[in-house]
Amino acid sequence: MINTNPRRSDEPIWWSLFGAGGTWFAMITPITVLVLGVLAPLGFLDADALSYERVVAFATNIIGALIIIASIALPMWHAMHRVHHGMHDLKFHTGTFGKVACYAIASLFTILSIVFVVMLF
Repeated sequence: MINTNPRRSDEPIWWSLFGAGGTWFAMITPITVLVLGVLAPLGFLDADALSYERVVAFATNIIGALIIIASIALPMWHAMHRVHHGMHDLKFHTGTFGKVACYAIASLFTILSIVFVVMLF
């Protein structure tokens, strides 16, 4: 029998953040690591490309600030959602406390990334 009055779930919110974080981590993070972790140290980039003034100009631009916030916050949501469901899969049934703890950590990182980027302005 189909339940015609199902209980509302908050899972779509967490799954959307999980999906956005996974997509960001899979598509943007490897390019960031390649450029900042490989190409820049090997000297393939112009020395002025990552100068302090250019990095600050990027971070204080609204698009750059959003990219920095997303680079920190979205993968954290993805990771904490994986931790939450991974604990359940490993038979660590923490219930609501585990859910709140995982998502509180992701929320904290999101808030801190916003605060630190806003402090640059």
